[in-house]
Amino acid sequence: MWPLVEQIDRCSGKADLLLACHGILRSQLNDPYAMIPMPRYVAIFEEAALITGEPTLGARLGTLVQPSDIGPIGVLFSISATMRIALERLAKHANAVQGATSSGLFEENGNLVWSYRLDDPRMWPRRQDSEFSVAAICQLLRSCFAWGWRPIEVHFEHVEPRDQTVLKRIFRCPLVFGETANRILVSSEDANRVHRQEDPALLRVLERHVAELGGQSAMPETMTDQVRALIGIYLGHKPITLSALSAELRISVRTLQRRLSEEGTTLRDLVRDNRKMIAATQLAAHVQKARIAEVLGYADSTVFWRAQKAWRGQGSGPGQPG
Repeated sequence: MWPLVEQIDRCSGKADLLLACHGILRSQLNDPYAMIPMPRYVAIFEEAALITGEPTLGARLGTLVQPSDIGPIGVLFSISATMRIALERLAKHANAVQGATSSGLFEENGNLVWSYRLDDPRMWPRRQDSEFSVAAICQLLRSCFAWGWRPIEVHFEHVEPRDQTVLKRIFRCPLVFGETANRILVSSEDANRVHRQEDPALLRVLERHVAELGGQSAMPETMTDQVRALIGIYLGHKPITLSALSAELRISVRTLQRRLSEEGTTLRDLVRDNRKMIAATQLAAHVQKARIAEVLGYADSTVFWRAQKAWRGQGSGPGQPG
């Protein structure tokens, strides 16, 4: 929050007023371990971009991030031997200390994909958080591993902005918009290149500290929460099946089915609900139906239209409760 507050002060001097409007005092930010509700953070970030008149505020601030800015997780990231290990550790611990978030890694076409998305569809618009988060990870990968590094592609869940000049300069790679989540595609060669020898003793200290932070802030996850998070990471990019998810969760298919049933849901229901949520957001943002069908994994817009019709037949369509 501090870089954001400083930016607002520099442009308008209205940081205290903006924070107060969202129930936050500047003094709260003096504690580096203080927790701020994600909806308030996202809303403040969006308003800050409007106040400063800078649509790419989040992306620019992301380029200023240093490992120490995200505490022990950042330090753990910085001493990792490879980009892959650093991203694995980030994905593992970020969800524990930042609520309402799904982030993870998966392989696609031989490359490594880091995925990030806020779970609550009511936190929208959230372009600033998305661009900040992706730019910050790219900055950390460059500063900790290779300054000249470039992603294969960067994906965003929001619609394509009219002017991409600043974003292209920051990311130095092709940009794709209207996706199911925000993603960074890293080549296998870059991901696995060894940059340093790790210090096992220091790693143990940091891992324990991060685990303690996560234990203090995180609520126990249900099986539904865990599956929903994986769907958010994989949707449109990796097959979502009981066997694949059970392998990821390290439980049997039968156990996964039983625990979801005990919680009153099924994998089919969760995939459908996730698709409905993303479709509602993308339709409200005027994304073309053909594009929505593509990112949601439907064969074409006709199949997507039939799915919408089925949702309505169940008493709810995109954007409606149910």
